[in-house]
Amino acid sequence: MNDKDYKALNAPLAYRMAPRNLDEIAGQEHILGPGKLLRRLIETDKVTSVILYGPPGVGKTVIARVIANTTKGYFEWLNASIAKVDDIRKVSLEAKERIKLHKTKTILFLDEIHRFNKLQQDALLPDVEEGNLILIGATTENPFFYVNSALVSRSQLFELKPLTTDDLKKIVKSALEDKERGFGKLKVRMEDEALEHLAKLSDGDARRALSALELGVLSTPPDKKGVINFTLKIAEESIQKKAVVYDKKGEGHYNTISAFIKSMRGSDPDAVLYYLAKMIYAGEDPRFIARRIVICAAEDVGNADPLALVVANAAMQVAEFVGMPEARIPLAQAAVYVAGAAKSNAAYLGIENAIKDVAENPTLEVPQHLQNPVYEGEKKLGKGKGYKYAHDYEGGFVPQDYLTKKKKFYFPKEIGYEKKIKERLEQFAKMVDNEAKRNPPSH
Repeated sequence: MNDKDYKALNAPLAYRMAPRNLDEIAGQEHILGPGKLLRRLIETDKVTSVILYGPPGVGKTVIARVIANTTKGYFEWLNASIAKVDDIRKVSLEAKERIKLHKTKTILFLDEIHRFNKLQQDALLPDVEEGNLILIGATTENPFFYVNSALVSRSQLFELKPLTTDDLKKIVKSALEDKERGFGKLKVRMEDEALEHLAKLSDGDARRALSALELGVLSTPPDKKGVINFTLKIAEESIQKKAVVYDKKGEGHYNTISAFIKSMRGSDPDAVLYYLAKMIYAGEDPRFIARRIVICAAEDVGNADPLALVVANAAMQVAEFVGMPEARIPLAQAAVYVAGAAKSNAAYLGIENAIKDVAENPTLEVPQHLQNPVYEGEKKLGKGKGYKYAHDYEGGFVPQDYLTKKKKFYFPKEIGYEKKIKERLEQFAKMVDNEAKRNPPSH
C-alpha cells in the first residue's frame, strides 16, 4: 500500500465521499442543473473568476474539486486562514510564467476568502483584473459584506443553498452502499427513523451528516451475524446537538434579530418564539435580546399599551439577575406580550419629527412664564410670571402656551390605551380653542 492509498483509506468519510464529478453532487440544481450557467462553465472549461458562498457543508469545496478534476489549466489551493500576501505573490508569479511559457491558465481556489483582510484581497485584484489568475473564492459569509467590492464586481457570484433532507438521505445511503470509499463492505442496517433523524438534524450540512454516520458506524459493535444495527438511539448519540448557522458578528446574527423584531412588530408570537429559540440555542447574549424587546416595546407598542414597556423592562432586569438558562422564560414572556400587544409608533414618530424640526428650523425660546427664576433679580425681569399650576385647576388642566410657536409632532392613534390619550388631548384642545375665543390675543 503506497502513502497516497494509506491517506485516502484513513481520511474522514466526508472527505472520501466527496463527489468526483457534477453528476455526483447533491442539490444546488439552481446553479448546477442541466443548462445552468455554472454547469455550462465547468463542462466547457470556461470558468471565469467566481465566488461561491453559502452555509457549511453544502458543496463549495466540492465544486472546486470538480473544477480541478476537469480543467486543462493549472489548479492552486490556498486557505485564507493561513495564507499570507507572500503566498499570493508566489502564485501570481508562477501563473505569469505559466502563461508566458506554456500558454496555460492558472485557477486559484481560495477557501474562506472572507478571512483575508483588505490588504490581502487588494493583492489579488491586479492579477484577477488582468486575467493572470482565475479566482474561485469560497465563503460562508455574504461576499457583499466581507469581500472587496472590486473583487466582487469582477467575479460571478453563486449562492449555494442548504441541502434538503432528501438530499442528505441520498448522500448517507450512497456512503452506506459505496464499497470503495464508503461502508459498502460492512453490513450496516440503518433504521428509517435513524436516517430521518440524521438527515433532519444535519441542518443542510452534508459534512455533518457523513461525520455522524461515520461516528455511529465505527462506534457500534456488530451483532452475532456481523450486522451493525444503526438505530435511532445511535443516530441521536452520533449527531448530538445540531449546529445552528449563526455568526454573532455576521449576517446570521443581523438577519435573525431583524426577523425577531419584525415578528414582534407584526404580532406573530409563534415566529417570535422561533427566532428567540434560535438565538438562545446559538448562545446569543440574553442581555442583547432583552434590549431589543425593550426598544420594540417603546417604538412599536408605545402608548397603545404602556404596560408592554414595563413588562419588557422587568424581563430585562430579571434575565440579568437569574442568568441563563432560566432567563429564557422572562424573555419569552416579554417577547410574546409585546407581540400580542396593540401597536402604535406615534410616540416614536413624534420624537423623530421633533428632532428633525430642531435640526432644520430656528430654535424656539422657552416662553417667559415657563422659565425658572433662579435668583430674585430674574423674578423682576418677569421670568416665571403668569405660569398657571395645572393642579390648581379642575381636571388638572389649564389652557396656556408651552411653545412660542404652535407645532404638532405627536399624532396618537385610536388603538388600545392610546385611544384614551387621544380623546383626552382632543378635549384639552377644545378647551384651549374656547379660551382663545374668549380671550383673543391682542395685537
